[in-house]
Amino acid sequence: MPHTPQPPARRARGRRRLRAAALLAPAVCVALTAASAPPVPLGIGDRLYPYLGNPGYDVTDYDLSFTYSGDNGRPLGAVTVIDARVTERLDRLNLDFAHGTVDSVEVDGAPAAFATAGEDLVVTPREPLDAGRRTRITVRHTSDPVSSEDRPGGWVRTADGLAMANQADVAHLVFPCNDHPSDKARFTIRITAPDCLTAVANGLPAGVRRSGTTTTWTYRTRHPMATELAQVSIGRSTVVRRTGPHGLPLRDVVPTEHREALEPWLARTPGQIAWMEEKAGRFPFETYGLLMADATTGYELETQTLSLFERELFTEPAYPQWYVESLMVHELSHQWFGDSVTPHSWSDLWLSEGHATWYEALYAEETAGRPLETRMRAAYGASDGWRATGGPPAAPEPPRSGSKIGIFRGNVYDGAALVLYALRQEIGAPAFERLERAWTARHRDSTATTADFVRLASATAGRDLEGFLRDWLHGARTPPMPGHPDWRPAGAADGGGK
Repeated sequence: MPHTPQPPARRARGRRRLRAAALLAPAVCVALTAASAPPVPLGIGDRLYPYLGNPGYDVTDYDLSFTYSGDNGRPLGAVTVIDARVTERLDRLNLDFAHGTVDSVEVDGAPAAFATAGEDLVVTPREPLDAGRRTRITVRHTSDPVSSEDRPGGWVRTADGLAMANQADVAHLVFPCNDHPSDKARFTIRITAPDCLTAVANGLPAGVRRSGTTTTWTYRTRHPMATELAQVSIGRSTVVRRTGPHGLPLRDVVPTEHREALEPWLARTPGQIAWMEEKAGRFPFETYGLLMADATTGYELETQTLSLFERELFTEPAYPQWYVESLMVHELSHQWFGDSVTPHSWSDLWLSEGHATWYEALYAEETAGRPLETRMRAAYGASDGWRATGGPPAAPEPPRSGSKIGIFRGNVYDGAALVLYALRQEIGAPAFERLERAWTARHRDSTATTADFVRLASATAGRDLEGFLRDWLHGARTPPMPGHPDWRPAGAADGGGK
């Protein structure tokens, strides 16, 4: 979830997009407790979100079922089925889950005891789970769309239904999960809703079943996905279908009453995908599209195969066309950088947001005459300020308690794109372009770290870039820009939005 540049005509409005960089820190007290001890929240030791994720298992599949009454102020009925591989002997198993009521839990078909601890659901199976075993956890629960002011996200209430915005740390407000990007899994999502509504989720349709006055829609992903990228849309929507490059099926989800007005924007997606494929290789997923939500969220979000946008972004005349198109490309580029190649830890976020900002800016240069160098010089001037208030790009400061922007600050957007600009200046455009395509190919459907990027950059350039990139990624001050000895930081500045 990011900050984004604001349109010149509306800078005072303060739009922001909330989206979602170093190996995981050592786990914090993740010793697995005996069943007789009080349940405790665990985590895998992420430096920024230490209690996200859980040790001892790896999720392979989620099967989510939601039942929506038509009232977006009432909890949904839900069943979450998790298939996982046990990696160490477990007397208990922790799931991330909060903001819902648990009715029952089963482990491999047998009832299991459960309790809450912090934002964890702690499950005690009848017998310990041995390492190497496959297990299935079934949780029957509610999923509450009413979020608190200090924890925005999860379900987003729209004018006619619901959508999801789970980045960075709120997927577990919607469903029980291992809520960390390092544990990607495939998803099956079922939504039962009144017949007058349309439901869409990540991936491709896998069936529609009508019963009485309700319809159940099923979707499946062909590729693994981080929990923060899950998406469900329920509303009075029209699904618009077209074909993208090399036969790629595209589908957009738009409010029915705005279908005609939005079509000119939707028609731009095939060309934008073709542009990105020239830069980063073939589109990595089975489908793509835009979800234009009738909601005022303050952000856009790269949910996998179905990016979330505010409908107003496309119908508000104050936003220049080049600006809107560059934001479309920002979210599109995340399908390669962030969704297919997912940051292994939240400190690796710059790999996602820095690349998306880079291609956003490059697209604006190539299609709208907005010079990349001008934007990068402005970012260089602000970079020391961003580092002072938010940390360097690959070591962002932890989110402030109750902060709605969390770790999504200028240092991981234009500050991180500036790192990529410096790298291109250092190794030359041809080597940089080879690196980008090699990165998305090598780590497709996986996670990757900052160290992985440094190694691949060095191999591509044919020389050791560790020192060069360490200064740019971890330094408290912005290094000199190769090829631009006249560029100077402007001094400490607000590290927030731009």
